[in-house]
Amino acid sequence: MSGGNADLRAFLWARRARLAPEQAGLSARPGTRRVPGLRREEVARLAGVSTDYYIQLERGHNLNVSESVLKAVARALQLDETERSHLLALARFRRSPSGHQLMPAQRVRPSLRHTLDALEVPALVIGRRCDVLATNALARALFTDFDALPPRRRNLARFLFLDDAARQLYLDWPEVARSAVASLHLYAGRNPDDAQLAELVHELSERDPDFRRWWADHDVHRHTYGAQRFHHPVVGELILNYEAFAHAADSEQVLGLYTAEGGSRSEQALRLLVNHPAIPTTAEHDRVGVGPAPDGRHL
Repeated sequence: MSGGNADLRAFLWARRARLAPEQAGLSARPGTRRVPGLRREEVARLAGVSTDYYIQLERGHNLNVSESVLKAVARALQLDETERSHLLALARFRRSPSGHQLMPAQRVRPSLRHTLDALEVPALVIGRRCDVLATNALARALFTDFDALPPRRRNLARFLFLDDAARQLYLDWPEVARSAVASLHLYAGRNPDDAQLAELVHELSERDPDFRRWWADHDVHRHTYGAQRFHHPVVGELILNYEAFAHAADSEQVLGLYTAEGGSRSEQALRLLVNHPAIPTTAEHDRVGVGPAPDGRHL
């Protein structure tokens, strides 16, 4: 995974490329533009800084940029709140002299596990880099049996991109998968030295062209609620509402709950899942021309 300055450069370029002059209130000059979106000098003018200053910032060379300038650049690029926070994190990053670091393992409190088991809806706890830390029986029946996997493979992004069953389960798979990539990018902005994240991104980039393409877009997103459509192999189609709640004691642990509208067919389908065993994990698909995982093992 690239360093902090390279990430800042790529993020600013991607946000600049998506914004047309007309969207920014500028008059398009005659002739063919050599680059998509805004030019650097146009962003600088909108942000009220010199062109040279903005060029240095986009190259990742300005390490002491003020928050007021970053906010002005965010306004010029029409960033939303999540993107503004991501920009601030990237600009403030200083890479550790020792490089990537192993993060301490996350633990789910026993009382929270008991809470999951008591819930009558699919529930799971998601940790850093989309790791699946805990699930209840309904979540295992809806998605897959994460508990049966080795700890390294208990990851929602790996499930989405490397398990063919996920592409069949999610009726809107591209939208869900892109959201997961955007969540990983948001985490990466805050934790660019995370060695497990670097390994995950490298593996998914090597093994899945969709992930590789969407990772290069540098989109960021915090998925807190919404509706998702499923086609379950046992109970058929479901539409479930998703809500995410950050743990008060550990903001990097999120409780995700899936509920159905009362009296709906989806609610009836969830009731059928109560007595259904967890969906067994499927073998991860092998892609033509794909090499070994970063640790040298073929998965």
